[in-house]
Amino acid sequence: MLVNRPPMGWNTWNTFGAKISEQTIKETVDKFVELGLPKSGYEYIVIDDCWSEKERDPITHKMVASREKFPNGMKAVADYVHSKGLKFGMYSCAGVRTCANYPGSFDHEFLDAETFAEFGCDFLKYDYCFRPQTANGPLLYHRMGNALRACGRDILFSACNWGADDVWRWIRSTGAHMYRSTGDIVDNFTSFTNIVKSQIEKFCYSAPNCFNDMDMLTVGMFGNGNVGSSGCNLTQYKSQFSLWCLMGAPLMLGCDIRKITPEILELITNRELLAINQDPEVRPAFNAEGVPYNTESCSAVLARLLANGDLAVGFFNFCDHEIGATVMFENIGFPFAAGYDLKFKDVFTGEEKIYQERLTCRLDACDCAVFRVTPVKR
Repeated sequence: MLVNRPPMGWNTWNTFGAKISEQTIKETVDKFVELGLPKSGYEYIVIDDCWSEKERDPITHKMVASREKFPNGMKAVADYVHSKGLKFGMYSCAGVRTCANYPGSFDHEFLDAETFAEFGCDFLKYDYCFRPQTANGPLLYHRMGNALRACGRDILFSACNWGADDVWRWIRSTGAHMYRSTGDIVDNFTSFTNIVKSQIEKFCYSAPNCFNDMDMLTVGMFGNGNVGSSGCNLTQYKSQFSLWCLMGAPLMLGCDIRKITPEILELITNRELLAINQDPEVRPAFNAEGVPYNTESCSAVLARLLANGDLAVGFFNFCDHEIGATVMFENIGFPFAAGYDLKFKDVFTGEEKIYQERLTCRLDACDCAVFRVTPVKR
């Protein structure tokens, strides 16, 4: 199995967009290693759209790396990434052109997969723009899935069709290892909370070797970069990262690693949160409020079973004022008659406390509380 836990890494798009280069990638990789991010599990360095020349080679019909941005070619970049103990990722599109109007892989899937393998690619993000009207979406992902399986190299297949065509119903059959389930994220609180709300009832489709991808994180961007928008504050980033971890989504960073703040570094390397995200049973989170989830609600309470008999429980405030959020233990499978109390360990402070029957958390605007929960025989 190529991917038995949610993939972790970094992608160029959120910060750099088209403004990518060999030098930028090398600087990011060096900082990535200096900060110790690989020790926390982050391993993929992914170059998104705009990496190639505007047209294919007229003789070989292969995609060619931009000579201006990558003067030594893409294999040299991959070799540098690999030399630091990391894995190298690239981008293409199921359409005739990519979303930024570079050559797409439509009708060139097997040639392109072989090209990516020659470069030393370990990860392919595969977008969904500029498809011919006659093209069948699922079939296009089956094509590239087969091409990658035939290319002679293990390449993680990251399908990015934005949640179209009820993707969660069929994408696993294409060989994809992760799949985008929503539209593009931008760096503001409304964007990432709307993404989460849309997926709370759909994460049951996520499973080992095929993970629901809620897009690259904007944590640490603070309004800068290609999708900067209005930005978020540290509290809002805390909620975003906690949601991605608790829901078991891939953790693909999108901020400028070279300029990361100590507070953001502490957040994205939080061992307790990462242990929840990378839990070996990779079970999906579920709505723990006891009623069908209402996307207009100010709150969400999510729970997730963990491998050693523990649970993760998170309380989230999606509004701009203080609220209270409650979990009744019967809604996560522990009615009072079961004979168990629950010990809650705060993943941020380490504080532990035992509760009976229910817990209510007071949350400031846009804030969250996340706990590792251990059943304790009464």
